[in-house]
Amino acid sequence: MELWLEWARGPAFRFAFVVMLLGLARLVVLNVLGLITLMRQAQDKNVPVRTVLRETLRWLFPFSKVPKPQLLFTSASFIFHICIIVIPLFLGAHILLWEKGLGVGWPAMDQLWADIMTLVAVATSLILVGRRLSARATRALSRVQDYLLPLIIATPFVTGYLAMHPSINPFNYSSTMFLHVMGGNLIFLLIPFTKLSHVVLFPTTQVVSEMGWHLVADSGRRVALALGKEGEAI
Repeated sequence: MELWLEWARGPAFRFAFVVMLLGLARLVVLNVLGLITLMRQAQDKNVPVRTVLRETLRWLFPFSKVPKPQLLFTSASFIFHICIIVIPLFLGAHILLWEKGLGVGWPAMDQLWADIMTLVAVATSLILVGRRLSARATRALSRVQDYLLPLIIATPFVTGYLAMHPSINPFNYSSTMFLHVMGGNLIFLLIPFTKLSHVVLFPTTQVVSEMGWHLVADSGRRVALALGKEGEAI
């Protein structure tokens, strides 16, 4: 198992990481080219930068945009995203790997907080899947990846927690770490090919949405007027 673990940490990790970087670079280039095409085709080329920035921030903190029945789902999603970003970046063991590989490090989070956020990440991933299964509206719109991705993302957190707490780990350390590392590698591979790609594409989402209203001059204002929402962001 030690040989498999070294393979997972070495060649498998490098392959997955390179695929992720190349895949995300391709998506960014295609997105930028698409924006350039939109800008050229738009009759109204005046983009309200403040509105785009405001709407982007509102989607980062979406609580004001969702109805109360969806507040639990939105809160769970928000907390889930915070945890899965903060823990891998600020876990002490991960920072040591960056220092070893690139000679770059930064302050680590307290281990107690890392444990708490790990458990929260796992719990919220289950809430997200449960919500999609239980609500007819979200179930009708959900694809297979919407159910699988939260569980796949939760795998490195579960295995990482077990590896750090051997007293409750039913498996040996090497097997647990192999699953932990391969779970992370799988996520790297999936990022450019699934909705996880929004980790880099999110900042341009509102720009693309806004430019769609500029293909025909003044179309956004006229639609808002027809909907009785003049003066509100579309």
